[in-house]
Amino acid sequence: MSDLFIIGASGTKAYRSAMAAISENIANASTAGYARRSVSTMESGSSTATMATYVSRANFGGTQVRSINRAADPYLDSTMRSTGMALGSAAARLRWLSDAENALNDSSTGIGQLMSGMYQNFEKLAASPSDKSLRVTTLDSITRVAQAFNQTASDLQTVSSGIATEAHSSIDTINESLSALANINNSLLRAQPGTSAYAQLLDSRDSALQDLSANLNVTVTFGAHDSAQITYGSQTLVSGDQAASVAVTAGTDGRLSFALAGGGALDTPASGTLGGLFSAAGTVATRRESLDTLAAQFTADLNAWHAQGRTDAGTAGAPLLSGTTAATVTALISDPTALATRSTDGKLNGNLIAANTVLRGNGSVEQNWTALISTHATLLASTKAEHDTATSRNDQAVAARESVSGIDLDMEAADLLRVQQAYSASAKVLQIAKETIDSILNII
Repeated sequence: MSDLFIIGASGTKAYRSAMAAISENIANASTAGYARRSVSTMESGSSTATMATYVSRANFGGTQVRSINRAADPYLDSTMRSTGMALGSAAARLRWLSDAENALNDSSTGIGQLMSGMYQNFEKLAASPSDKSLRVTTLDSITRVAQAFNQTASDLQTVSSGIATEAHSSIDTINESLSALANINNSLLRAQPGTSAYAQLLDSRDSALQDLSANLNVTVTFGAHDSAQITYGSQTLVSGDQAASVAVTAGTDGRLSFALAGGGALDTPASGTLGGLFSAAGTVATRRESLDTLAAQFTADLNAWHAQGRTDAGTAGAPLLSGTTAATVTALISDPTALATRSTDGKLNGNLIAANTVLRGNGSVEQNWTALISTHATLLASTKAEHDTATSRNDQAVAARESVSGIDLDMEAADLLRVQQAYSASAKVLQIAKETIDSILNII
């Protein structure tokens, strides 16, 4: 009769644990990174005894909880880390390359269209070289192009600063993840596999790995008790309960460099958010260099053209612009009478007519500006396509993982009813055993 008490009690304990697991699943149905829990049971070992007459007797032992299982697929987890890494890189590049495109500003207030307007004013002035108002308008258009160079340089500098700020934020996330993984590794080595606490630690580990991989292209391997070891290139970042820290610095041109916090250069990140930021920083730095080259060419070409002309007073044209970079280009002449519209042979509009030949055409600032805008637009279009592909692949990876680790509330509700009935049945066994004992005692 004691067997019934043992069996009934073991059943209620086991199914109570099963109901707790189901309840945990339902409660965490919307918790990011949570993997479904389940309870596996096993038959308790039966007790045996040998009678004096050598007749074997066995007593049923009931059931017991074998382990708390966590629904996870290492392959799907690895795939989601990989797709998240690619998406992080594409998203970072798309954001900042879009901002760079806005900074380059090919609208009516940008360098390209203002330069075209300047040449149109040259043509208008050539038709009436003595018109003072047209001279003022022409000088103003030159000033506006110089100011557009200044503004574009400032806007690109702002983009570089924004990239550096986000890179430092990404570094903070990386270091927090590395530290968290070291602490989790320490806890995993102390925890008992197959317990609820162990499953929670694995959830935390995978969440930290996902955050880390989304930011940096690290290599992940697993050791004793599912502890994670993180390497980057040939550098170990996490081993056991020890974690390294990393740092990023931005140069004056906006380019980024990566190193250990304690010193020691690291390879340039190839993927993840940080990799995307490094790539975007390099692209924007190249655009800034190209802009400075165009500004220097614009200053030199315009000054050379003006120097070959003559003013109404017969003097050679003075420099129209100063500065060697986009940020320092400045218009120098505001006096309309100082504009050298004449050619050396005294023709009133001779130098203005020559402007199209000297300042426009193959290799001109105007043409090089168009090439710069076209190059950036092509890169941005390819980045958008890459981002769309990365988003689609990541969504597929997340869906595949959710099909294994996610929570289906309908299934959990059905399981809850099944386990509730089993729990009630086990409790009924205890009730029957008690009533039987009571009946026997009443007879006695």
